[in-house]
Amino acid sequence: MQNKTKPNIYKYTPPSTARPQVSVQGTSAQVALPDVFTAPIRPDIVGFVHTNMRKNSRQAYAVSPGAGHQHSAESWGTGRAVSRIPRVSGGGTSRAGQAAFGNMCRKGRMFAPTKTWRKWHRKINTNQKRYAVASALAASALPSLVLARGHNIEQVAEVPCVISNDKQNIQKTKEAIEVLKSLGAFADVEKAKNSRKLRAGKGKLRDRRHVMRRGPLIVFAEDNGIQQAFRNLPGVELANVERLNLLQLAPGGHMGRFIIWTQAAFEKLNAIWGSETRVSTQKSGYTLPHNSMTNTDLTRLINSDEIQSKVRPAETRVMRYRKKKNPLKNFGCKVRLNPYALNLRRSELLSQERRAAKRDELVAASRAKSSASRKAHKSKSTNFARIVKTD
Repeated sequence: MQNKTKPNIYKYTPPSTARPQVSVQGTSAQVALPDVFTAPIRPDIVGFVHTNMRKNSRQAYAVSPGAGHQHSAESWGTGRAVSRIPRVSGGGTSRAGQAAFGNMCRKGRMFAPTKTWRKWHRKINTNQKRYAVASALAASALPSLVLARGHNIEQVAEVPCVISNDKQNIQKTKEAIEVLKSLGAFADVEKAKNSRKLRAGKGKLRDRRHVMRRGPLIVFAEDNGIQQAFRNLPGVELANVERLNLLQLAPGGHMGRFIIWTQAAFEKLNAIWGSETRVSTQKSGYTLPHNSMTNTDLTRLINSDEIQSKVRPAETRVMRYRKKKNPLKNFGCKVRLNPYALNLRRSELLSQERRAAKRDELVAASRAKSSASRKAHKSKSTNFARIVKTD
């Protein structure tokens, strides 16, 4: 009988209203972590939406409509032992009679000339874009993902990093630098500054000679001078909390952007995004997406009594199968199929031995006969030499 006091690990429980608290740097205040930071992290959706959003800023290009067709050329037709490609008219020059127009011809057009009405831009589902932004925001709250993206946040006290609202009123860049230094985030700005280098490729000729890494993203609720103060720092970008852009939250499609929030912007996130059970006040009828698994402890789920009681027991019996062998190549297998094959093989070996013995006898007799013949011939030649010498 199941213990009724045992907690049900499969029951879905909505997020608690008591969220973890995030400290406001430089003050003693604390704010609750918005529900959007608990959204599912989906790199596949972020990458797909980012790729399609990047296509929406492309500029159309095409070759000139008349390129390769500005010749007085006409085909000669058949019967002149030349191909039917149009030929440049006239005479007296090397150009006359040469083929024109075709993509295989000198000074001809390209194959399938590019057109400006190509499909450059992509439509993206609104819900998909919102899912991608929510995932990017949730990833920005995990220090491991922020570090993995390459940001220098070792000196930052807490992620997500929240600053007080009075920082929205600063006017000078030197004040912005002091704010970043007090947060421990200026190392990330210096990292971006030191990363500036020449671009590889043709972009150097097209007014974009240099590339640089991204630094922190400053998200504010009201611009009382904060944009003018931070905008000149290398790698630093700014965004209004009501106009968050995936291209800034996940540059290159890689989640984990280091974000510095003002307190007012941080507190607005709950109203803008809502939660899994509370509808957003700014996005009509929108709630945050649910996690696919409410309990991600997969090991605990598999090893639970409820699942193990329904799982088929592990198969412990070892089934061994005889390997199929070719009886034409394997003699043992051949004998199992035809026992008389052993007698045939034995008689064959005996006959081979008899043939070998007989061959050896013949060779020995032949060698003895030839040896006797050589000896007789040698004695005759010796006697002949002796007789000739005495004469």
